[in-house]
Amino acid sequence: MKRKTLDILVGLGLVVLAGLLLVAGLVLTSNANFANDYVKDQLGQQQISFKPAATLTAEEKESACLVKYAGQQLTTGKQAECYANEFIGLHLKSIAGGKTYAQMGDVQADLKAKIAALPKDDPAAADLQKQLTDANTARETVFKGETLRGLLLTSYGFSEFGAKAGQAALVAYFAAGLLLLLGAAGLVHAAATPGTKGFAVPDQALVRA
Repeated sequence: MKRKTLDILVGLGLVVLAGLLLVAGLVLTSNANFANDYVKDQLGQQQISFKPAATLTAEEKESACLVKYAGQQLTTGKQAECYANEFIGLHLKSIAGGKTYAQMGDVQADLKAKIAALPKDDPAAADLQKQLTDANTARETVFKGETLRGLLLTSYGFSEFGAKAGQAALVAYFAAGLLLLLGAAGLVHAAATPGTKGFAVPDQALVRA
């Protein structure tokens, strides 16, 4: 094979690969922008704001991100993660002894069973009924908190996919640029190489020997 032909084939191949990587980078960038814009729009519609620094409790001040975002409106994935874990998560622990929505169901069932086992005129029934009412209220509060926390963490996860897509796009652009340079160098070399020059032609002196 002629050296000029080889250089042209390799150079064109690298340019084509660079083009494919460029297209992949553009697609990844588009996905990253969509994810970021979508998360920002959806979170912005919720009109959630962090507490001002002056109103943070001692426990809340122990969270670096609650202090960092104090007074700001929640619009990013990182802010959503902070609010879900450090604010909602913190306050859920103070409700019903930190029990989850599912665990509170067991508490309700146990109280209902105890009430059913007592005579209607038993004085203890009133106290158990109050405990059940409190448990119902606490479970409803926990449900709302866990639901909002889950939605915010889903938004955070979606934003992370966008961030990863943005990073992958940068790698694709870098690789595309490198391959384009190498391909161009190959084509320039082909233009400067005589058409009669072969590639890896055996040394005639060695062949005769």
